[in-house]
Amino acid sequence: MKASESDQRSILDIQKFDHQMSTLKNKAANLPELAEIASTTIKSNNVRDLRIAAETELSDVKRELARAEGDVEQIVTRIERDEKRLASGTGTPKELEQTQHELGTLGARRSELEEVELEIMMRVDGIKDRIATLSQEENELGMVLADLNIRKENALAAIHTELEGIETDRKATTQSVDAEFLALYEKIRAGSNGIGAAALAGNQCKGCNLTLNTIELQRIAGLAQDEVVRCEECRCILVRDK
Repeated sequence: MKASESDQRSILDIQKFDHQMSTLKNKAANLPELAEIASTTIKSNNVRDLRIAAETELSDVKRELARAEGDVEQIVTRIERDEKRLASGTGTPKELEQTQHELGTLGARRSELEEVELEIMMRVDGIKDRIATLSQEENELGMVLADLNIRKENALAAIHTELEGIETDRKATTQSVDAEFLALYEKIRAGSNGIGAAALAGNQCKGCNLTLNTIELQRIAGLAQDEVVRCEECRCILVRDK
């Protein structure tokens, strides 16, 4: 295949544009903010799950507290009833003695139940403190995520703007290149990790960075300037110096 020296120079410019765009796209896909967002999201989700679990636990313990309060209330009601009976003096001495004994038993039972009630109340307070701490941590992580997302969007916007400029320059350059020659470049680039053309600098292909042997260099030197040269190793288009 033949291609004008101008087209061969342009194909190097197109390769440069493609490399720049590939680099920018890789940068966009590997922004440090993306990794931070991923790890922070995991932390936030874990904290959220712990908060939800604590809230569920709190509901259960509150029901337990309500039962304990009900038990204490029942004992208090019975104590008040017996105290009124004793105060009125109604009943036989034996009945009053039994009532007095029952008051002692109820008083001990009340103390036990109130201790249980107090222990449950302390558990409620502990869970509430835990929920408050988790909620604060969740809010803080939410703010971190919001900041990271803003930084990510700003970085992507800057990359997108740069990509648009390069794409515009690339399009303008391709319009002056022979379509068949450009198609060859695109085909090579698609199968060679994005490298379709490279400069021949001295005796080295800048596509694969390998040195051409003397026989190959002599063969290339004997070719016309509009003859398209390919690297024997990486098969990319080699663009010679004038």
